[in-house]
Amino acid sequence: MVESPKFRRWFAVVAFFTVLAGDAWRYSVSWVGFTIIALAISATAIALLFRGRRRWTFNRLPYPMLVFVALVVVSIVWSDYPPWTAAAALTTIMTVGTATYFAINLSQAALLWALGTALRIILAGSLLFELFVATFIRHPILPFWTNYTGLHVYAADYWSRDLLFKGQQIQGIMGNSNLLGFVALLGLIVFTLQLCSHAVIRGWGIFWLVVAATCILLTRSATVTVALVVVAVVAVVLLAIRRARSRTGRNAVYAAAGGLAIAAIVGILVFQRQVLELLGKSDSLTGRTGIWSSVANLASQRPVAGWGWISYWVPFISPFDNSKYHFVIHGVQYLQAHDAWLDVLFQLGVVGLVIFVAFALSTLVRAWIAAVTGPEDGPIDGARRGLRRSPLTLLPVLLLVALLVQSLTESRLLIEYGMFLLALFAVSTKRELLEPPAR
Repeated sequence: MVESPKFRRWFAVVAFFTVLAGDAWRYSVSWVGFTIIALAISATAIALLFRGRRRWTFNRLPYPMLVFVALVVVSIVWSDYPPWTAAAALTTIMTVGTATYFAINLSQAALLWALGTALRIILAGSLLFELFVATFIRHPILPFWTNYTGLHVYAADYWSRDLLFKGQQIQGIMGNSNLLGFVALLGLIVFTLQLCSHAVIRGWGIFWLVVAATCILLTRSATVTVALVVVAVVAVVLLAIRRARSRTGRNAVYAAAGGLAIAAIVGILVFQRQVLELLGKSDSLTGRTGIWSSVANLASQRPVAGWGWISYWVPFISPFDNSKYHFVIHGVQYLQAHDAWLDVLFQLGVVGLVIFVAFALSTLVRAWIAAVTGPEDGPIDGARRGLRRSPLTLLPVLLLVALLVQSLTESRLLIEYGMFLLALFAVSTKRELLEPPAR
């Protein structure tokens, strides 16, 4: 049964739902319940991965990914919090191992279907959840299994704040408007590609695009807004490159895109205040600059190899419980650097940052090559276009671009869906490069 395509696809749906909406499990069945579910998924995936050893070898997996995971484990030796680094290293191994299993055992079409199904469940579930709270409960609700007696409850503590009919940001089953908005952006990308590849009925495809767009509008996340613009621009550039009939035409597109990028960066730097006002952000980016300053201070104390891998910060251990660092904003203690690259520098030093950059950049480059050429294309010379490219080849690069934009203000690239999708595409793009599918 476990070898059947049907099992793999539905197993993938469960796994994708869990990494994308882990908070939905944590708020409903507690951290203990979530841990049991996550362990069951990872143990099953990794066991099946090694059961199918004939399909892969370590030397054909992405080297930067393997070196990064190895460094995460080795950092236990110099970690300032060894037991927690060991636990975080195990979590990272589980995430990367599970992603590797799906990268090896799912086709592009099956991957798109499973990811699309999980996203539909999350987005539809979030809207129905908020509608139920607004219609029947009519007041904010807290996560189950958490005792808040005697504690001051902050807005960020609520699972839902009953804001659907009040014109403010909803949180959905994820309990976080920024995360729900980003998942909706992933849905917008996936649903569009499914529609363009005729993988869904046109009417239903348009319906789910509307659902994703509605979630983005109801969450109004500044990060998601920026990521949406960047993804749209990248998609246009990719389509222009794919339509170019000659090498000269492609080079012209690259030159134009490069000029546009430089102009955009200069414009943002010159009109920084106006851009922040347009996005509804203060100069401190909702307190992020204070966090960045504190994390940079910590990173400078151990610049070479960092303090030790921790991924998701543990609030009650040093240095995260030190009041001199700005990790508490409006009474809420933040458990990440709100910048994945700064977080890696703090945890693994310059060595870890260089390796992680190589991990992410090599994956992006391979995804870009796959999107531009397409594994199903015939040979392309300088004067002729190849065969028509499948929209499916755009999936890795567009999702990676979204993740990389988010990584500038969130550290999710290091945990759950961020690390999962990065590892998934790292393995799948390398396999496609080494073993292109039969034409």
